[in-house]
Amino acid sequence: MARVVIIGGSGHVGTYLVPRLVAAGHSVVNVARGTRAPYTPHAAWQAVESILLDRDAEESAGTFGTRILELKPDIVIDMICFTPASAMHLLTALRGKIQHFLHCGTIWVHGHAATVPTTEEAARHPFGAYGTQKAAIEAMLLDAARRDGFPATIVHPGHIVGPGWRPLNPAGHFDPAAFTTLARGERLTLPNFGLETVHHVHADDVAQVFMQAIARWSASVGEAFHAVSPQALTLRGYAEAMAAWFGREADLAFLPFESWKQKETEENATATWEHIARSPSCSIAKAERLLGYRPRYSSLAAVEEAVTWLIGDGQVTRDPVSSAAGMP
Repeated sequence: MARVVIIGGSGHVGTYLVPRLVAAGHSVVNVARGTRAPYTPHAAWQAVESILLDRDAEESAGTFGTRILELKPDIVIDMICFTPASAMHLLTALRGKIQHFLHCGTIWVHGHAATVPTTEEAARHPFGAYGTQKAAIEAMLLDAARRDGFPATIVHPGHIVGPGWRPLNPAGHFDPAAFTTLARGERLTLPNFGLETVHHVHADDVAQVFMQAIARWSASVGEAFHAVSPQALTLRGYAEAMAAWFGREADLAFLPFESWKQKETEENATATWEHIARSPSCSIAKAERLLGYRPRYSSLAAVEEAVTWLIGDGQVTRDPVSSAAGMP
């Protein structure tokens, strides 16, 4: 099998992707700046070679690409590239030297959508530094693939969730208090009419897309793929479903965003605006057709697993006399 170098492999997706790579028989090298453990322990990590490397420092010295090449990879998976300059540095070093290069993008490359579900071929309207720079990286890598044969594949995850970190909640931000409000049957106020959308994906389903892209090299090179659940959620539908999961009926109120944000922290209001301004709803038809992608989790199932972890961690609390059949 192949020698795989994954850059930033102990994060949300890497927690699941690295064990999948090991199970498939690959020799895996994880390149990271620190020694952070994966979110979920797995025996497969004992077979992984770990290399400490400060990407920013190495790029400033002009040596990062060379250092990656010295690891003799067949496949490079870059989970933490955020600027076109960083992508170009690695592209220049690896061109003609590896079998496959996979870049972790984001569905924020789309910005606002004209039609939904949005396909990978839809015109890009990115805004904000993160989405704009990720869109520029995507364009650069796909151009290199189509013009020069650079073996690049782009995977665009949605809102990544899983046990170990806070999921995007029905109010469009990351404060777990929104789940506690629903769990207690208290009123949750949503922006506007609660009809903006969010599109989650379980980290293991993102890992599945990467694995399928590696396995189907000829179908994946020169292409971009969404890695999301089968369906997006409206904020209102999300809140109602989570309340029901807690054994409650949702008590919801609605305010225009400008009024709503006055009652929120600046951090929460900013996060919500960033998400509802984009309101993603992305198609997985291309990944299903070309890669055989079959997501294991719906948006709600992925979130429920994450919230179960939040409850166990004490970040979400609920009335102890209330229970629901579907709850932990």
